Amino acid sequence: MGRIEPQKYIEAIQNGLEKYVPEEKLLQHGLFQAMRYSLFAGGKRIRPVLLLEFCGACDGDQESAIPFACAIEMIHSYSLIHDDLPCMDNDSMRRGKPSNHVVFGEAQALLAGDALLTMAFETMLSKDSVAAVGAQRAAAAAGILARAAGAYGMAGGQMIDLESEGKQISADTLIHMDECKTGALICAAAKMGCVLAGAEESRLHAAEKYAKSIGLAFQITDDILDVSGRQDRLGKPIGSDQEKGKSTYVSVLGLEKARTLVKQLTDEAVSALGCFGGKGNYLRRLAVSLSEREN
Repeated sequence: MGRIEPQKYIEAIQNGLEKYVPEEKLLQHGLFQAMRYSLFAGGKRIRPVLLLEFCGACDGDQESAIPFACAIEMIHSYSLIHDDLPCMDNDSMRRGKPSNHVVFGEAQALLAGDALLTMAFETMLSKDSVAAVGAQRAAAAAGILARAAGAYGMAGGQMIDLESEGKQISADTLIHMDECKTGALICAAAKMGCVLAGAEESRLHAAEKYAKSIGLAFQITDDILDVSGRQDRLGKPIGSDQEKGKSTYVSVLGLEKARTLVKQLTDEAVSALGCFGGKGNYLRRLAVSLSEREN
């Protein structure tokens, strides 16, 4: 069974992404340039790490899960490219670098996002990927990711976000928006890891509860950092949400209540891991570290 040590996760993901999105010398090489620009721009790789860790915690073959971990990072990268476009959030910086459309132009950035989205499913459903995990598990994992990325997940959350600009929205609407826009992909990562390992329903439900809690805590922390963080660590301007008239957890709840909610959600995430025993220790530490991050 292919077990990967946690300290090797990032290396394994990077190697996988290099394999699935290489530097192609084709007529459309500019498309691959734009895809790789965002895909290899850094980031925490939280979603693929979650997938691999839950797969391992459920005694699955992590090596065979790498294509699926890479796929979810492709989806995440595509979403960031499109989020930054002038027709969406109109952000010129991402992870301390000019956004994709600033470097390559809007049309090329749009195509790069489209290509990463479709490459994710090509990677998961390739002959080799399906053979490694079995057709049923591959189809189930791909289905989870498809729903998380679409109208009931990330794309739907972005639509709510666009319609909420310049408006005061309720905490319930804000939570629903973020459960779709940010949380859906994080939940998908955890569930995919369990499904690829053939885990029982109790572990699948525990993984979903954990991921839902850290996903919401992650977004609240983003809102807190947009007010109180350091620009040199965030890699993007401070106060951009307020400038755009967006409702955030800080504007709706206040800074201290937002911090309290992050702590509460982190505690809920940690307690959800009881059925994993000692195999959930890495995930417990991850939940705490994400709540204390500065970027």
